Amino acid sequence: MSPELYLAAPADLDAATLYRILRLRVDVFVVEQQCPYPELDGRDLEPGTRWLWAADGGQVLATLRILREDARTARIGRVATARSARSTGIATLLMRRALDILDSQPEGGLTVVLDAQSPLAGWYQRFGFELAGAEFVEDGISHLPMRRPSPAGPRDHHHLARQADHGLFPARDVTEYAPKSKDDVSRRNL
Repeated sequence: MSPELYLAAPADLDAATLYRILRLRVDVFVVEQQCPYPELDGRDLEPGTRWLWAADGGQVLATLRILREDARTARIGRVATARSARSTGIATLLMRRALDILDSQPEGGLTVVLDAQSPLAGWYQRFGFELAGAEFVEDGISHLPMRRPSPAGPRDHHHLARQADHGLFPARDVTEYAPKSKDDVSRRNL
């Protein structure tokens, strides 16, 4: 498996790619976790929202969402990995790239917040996230608010994540997603 990473605004995606990403999110958060909740919360269409995802061929292996909360704060959420891609390091790769993107904003690095499902708080701590409040339950699942301060200077979050990285995926650039023409999208691509 040699995945490619992509970054795009959801509104810029072709229908097949949009479907694959949303399908993965629903498969993980609604079906697998047996949590019937409104996965499509409206935030995907906010200005500045970006999706980062890993795909191998036409299969979406993992995805996450980046939101701008305000001028100095971003929120990472909807981190989902296909069962077949778990324990391969792909989620680590996505998180590292998301933090690279947020740290390299023209206005400087951003403070990053997220609401971790409680059992995954240790995984997020590997990237420099710290607990930022009391545990809460949302849609029947325990979560912990977490925060990663804006880097004052160059921050080596790669070092923080090395223990989580299995080394299966080489460092690579993120491809700015270019939608296919409508002629290129067909049912067989689903």
